[in-house]
Parts: sequence; structure tokens; C-alpha cells
Amino acid sequence: MQLEAKNIGFRYGDGPWLFQGLDLTVESGEIVGLTGPSGLGKTTFCRILSGFETPLTGSITIDGSPISPKGFHPVQLVFQHPEKAVNPRWKMAKVLNEGWKPDQELLDLLGIEQEWLTRWPNELSGGELQRFCVARALSPHTRFLIADEMTTMLDAITQAQIWQAVLEIAKQREMGIIIVSHEEKLVKRLCHRVIDLGTR
Repeated sequence: MQLEAKNIGFRYGDGPWLFQGLDLTVESGEIVGLTGPSGLGKTTFCRILSGFETPLTGSITIDGSPISPKGFHPVQLVFQHPEKAVNPRWKMAKVLNEGWKPDQELLDLLGIEQEWLTRWPNELSGGELQRFCVARALSPHTRFLIADEMTTMLDAITQAQIWQAVLEIAKQREMGIIIVSHEEKLVKRLCHRVIDLGTR
């Protein structure tokens, strides 16, 4: 399976173009890193790939076919700040099951404890919340996962635990991963190839 972004261009309103003519191809089982200085539109590009934004030019396809807007999106995005990705008025059990119901094996792999399910989002740490966001993104329908600075704000131990779980699941499912990060060591260690948007 192949995710392809071709000739992508985007800007907000009449403002300057964030990017034009941007191309990206990711294969199943491949881990690709996206780097570059702040302000280049890396997060916006990730939002386009995952269906949160619509490009002004270009197309996003999987195996040559446009991604259907109906049902589960095959490209899932995990944001840097998990507290902004959950409904603060929902307890964590409802947050977790918003789109699909993860099985116990996945929860155990991500280190999600049963007692957390009865808590409110503001009663959990950033690392605990991010585990829930990752679990939600790893539905059986997910073919490509985008990690946009997914573990940047977390401590080293939590980072390692989350990445170990994600990489294990990705290997099992032959899932493609796009890692957006300023952490050069992380990108070099995990990615098969790295694309610097600052040079495009």
C-alpha cells in the first residue's frame, strides 16, 4: 500500500503560500521523517494528509485512489499536545472509545491503566493522556500514522515506552509512519529516510 501526496499547495486566505508543489510518498511498513525549521507548514501538511485540511492544489491518494471522506480515515494524526485533542467534559473511557473500542492487548502495550478510565482528562499527566491519543489513532483501519512531535513534551521513559509500542504495532500491521520532529537523534534512529522540507 502506498500513500502519495502530489503537488500539494496551501495557504491561509490571501496570505503567502506555506508550500507549493510538495510531493511525498510513503510505503506500507516504511518510517519517514519530516524535518525543517518552524514556520514551514509541517503541521499543516500533516493535517492535509490526515484529512483535517483540504489542499488548494494537488491530491492525496492511497494506491492511486482518492481517500474516501466516509468512515475511518486511513491516515491518523497524533498531535504534540494531547490535552487539545480530547474533550475535557468526557471521562477517559468515553474519550478512548470515541471512534472505536481498543482491545485490552493494545491498552496493556501502551501502558494504559484501568483506573485511568474513570478519570477526567485534567486528572492525568501529559504522558498518560498521550497514550490514550495514540490508542485512538491505532484503529484496525489505520494504514498510516502521523506523529507530529508526538513525544516531544514527554519525559524520556514515557517517550521510549510509547515509541516501542507504536513500532511494534506498525511492524505487525505493516503500517507506514511519518514522524515530524526537531529531535534529530530520534528521527535518525527510527526512520528509514528523512525529508528536510527546508531544502525544498
